[in-house]
Amino acid sequence: MVALARALLAAPALIAMDEPSFGLAPILVGEVFDLIKKIAEMGIAILLVEQNATKALEVAHHAYVLDQGSVVFEGTASDVSANVDLMSAYTA
Repeated sequence: MVALARALLAAPALIAMDEPSFGLAPILVGEVFDLIKKIAEMGIAILLVEQNATKALEVAHHAYVLDQGSVVFEGTASDVSANVDLMSAYTA
């Protein structure tokens, strides 16, 4: 949370986030993703790398699914969410 606040102080056009939910308690994961959504609503672009596919797709507009460094699927967040094979492979 402090890192996000510090990043916002610079009034960026883009924030890159790598695994913002890593190591957090589940209740905090929800809070972090609520904050990510609010940042996006402020008009700040976000590049998000996240293994929690379900949470990432809740806030994403567009998604790329990588497998061993290669793009295996690309589309809107709703396209990815609707793909049963992808969701069963990448969600717990």
